[in-house]
Amino acid sequence: MDADQPRSSAGLPAQSDPQGEAGRSAPQPRDNRRKGDELPLRANLRVDPITVEVIGNALSSIVDEMGETLVRAAYSTNVKERRDSSTCLFDVRGRTLCQAMHIPMHLGSLMGVVEHLTARHPLAEIREGDVFVGNDAYTGGGTHLPDIVMAEPIFFEGAVVAWATNIAHHADFVDRGHAHIFQEGLRIPPVRLYREGQIQQDLLDLILLNCQVPRERLNDLRAQMAANRQGIQRFQSLCRKYGKDLVLAASDALLDATERMTRAGIATIPPGVYTFEDRFDTDEIPDEKIFKTRIEVKDGEISLHFDSPPQVRAGLNLVWTGLLATVYYAVKTLVGAEIPANAGLFRPIRVSAPAGTMLNCVAPAAVNSRTQTCQRVVDLIHGALAPAIPDRIIAACNGACVSSTFSGVNPRTGAFYVYLETIGGGFGARASKDGLDGVHVHITNTSNLPVEALEAEYPLVVERYALVEDSGGPGTWRGGLGIVRQIRAEDHDCHAFVHAARKRSAPWGLFGGHDGGRARIEYGPGVEPPVRAQGFLKPGQTVAIITPGAGGYGDPRARDRALVRRDLADGVISAEVARDVYGLMDQEMPS
Repeated sequence: MDADQPRSSAGLPAQSDPQGEAGRSAPQPRDNRRKGDELPLRANLRVDPITVEVIGNALSSIVDEMGETLVRAAYSTNVKERRDSSTCLFDVRGRTLCQAMHIPMHLGSLMGVVEHLTARHPLAEIREGDVFVGNDAYTGGGTHLPDIVMAEPIFFEGAVVAWATNIAHHADFVDRGHAHIFQEGLRIPPVRLYREGQIQQDLLDLILLNCQVPRERLNDLRAQMAANRQGIQRFQSLCRKYGKDLVLAASDALLDATERMTRAGIATIPPGVYTFEDRFDTDEIPDEKIFKTRIEVKDGEISLHFDSPPQVRAGLNLVWTGLLATVYYAVKTLVGAEIPANAGLFRPIRVSAPAGTMLNCVAPAAVNSRTQTCQRVVDLIHGALAPAIPDRIIAACNGACVSSTFSGVNPRTGAFYVYLETIGGGFGARASKDGLDGVHVHITNTSNLPVEALEAEYPLVVERYALVEDSGGPGTWRGGLGIVRQIRAEDHDCHAFVHAARKRSAPWGLFGGHDGGRARIEYGPGVEPPVRAQGFLKPGQTVAIITPGAGGYGDPRARDRALVRRDLADGVISAEVARDVYGLMDQEMPS
């Protein structure tokens, strides 16, 4: 996108091209500078700080309640067990008022939806009871097709005052190939699923026809509806209690306060220019890629520029809003965890990246596996700023977003199933603590699916589920351990799509800390070699998924001897590593 192209407040083109930006011969750098975002909606109404805080906390409570409603009402294991969903409130202009502390990546799927929606459907034509659904990465405000967004206007006193939105990952929505987005599934721009409270059955039928497990999709969509209705009721109650104008004015003031907090947090980073590069490899592409960042901190603002190779014919490309969401998350972790997740956070952060590249792709680039790419963006930011704020930076986390999708016909029911899971790994060591073992990190923030739920729902058996010895990078503070999960197909043939990053590159350590362990995918005896991570399991055959550990922090020889002996006794490290890396003497070994 040309840098001087007219832009809207969310950093989107003023006029949307249904095919995105495909066909541009010379993609130009793109940034997220906005005009008018600072202007309040209720400039003449002053709100005291206490009221701002009260209403801000009320908004947080609303999105939290929406999130719990969605998880409790959901049907699929991916939502009800793994909590692969998020909720958010937007003001009438599409600015983020509050996002629940669910999945940072989902902000990328949500932050552009209102603006895309209202560009297609003017506010004057929207009626109470209208509900919009969409998933497209280029015309719908999404970041990949399985993340289906549902948005509903909040009316009060006859006018739209805000938007209730949520997102749920529909696990069977992509299983067609990843050379370009047309292979990845049904693309849905923001369209009405309900018109004045009446469901548009033809549209619903079209969506369900393009799903492999429609009963799951239908019931998860119903859960999304319930979540938004909950948010609408709570927001309307807030307006009745305090008055609409006061709530809207307090919302504006909350964004301004968040901006001040963010600028103050950025000001604690020493001014300067910082650079970093990292390697990126996955099963979906044959060669490694190099990603680079240049970060400038100055006058309470931070500017981040990213360079990456041209977009690829694989689902690893990242759309613009996905890059923004990742950057906003990473910066927030470094400048203040207490800073609210709203549009005020975004104002002092400038982002740029050439269009047509892996970190800012244009249509029709495939995007399904974009989370692997996002994880490396976080590593870039942390790596660049490590010399400036070493006490706040963690060593590289597993950074892989190892993903497994198994599908086939369940012999117990005769119905088709799709099992999806992203599996956690190591969390990076810090300046004063070891990293966490076997967790999701950064922009995913989901849970691992419990073995009991997996085996009850699908014709699969988990033969092994454990932490991986020696996978945490040695250091004064040890990196977190990766996970091994070995799955066996039971009484049926199934398709397996298992892919990972960090199989060749490793999560790096900091300040003398060693790298964490790499990812591996180990197919059992008799399994035909997979092609670009796609393979098949026959009854009784297995695949073991080993996720990366995380990097260590500081010289391993400086680690407390008692901690080394504890790790050895607990099976976290081997005797060889204890002796050769940490320097534990034979007489110090636990008996």
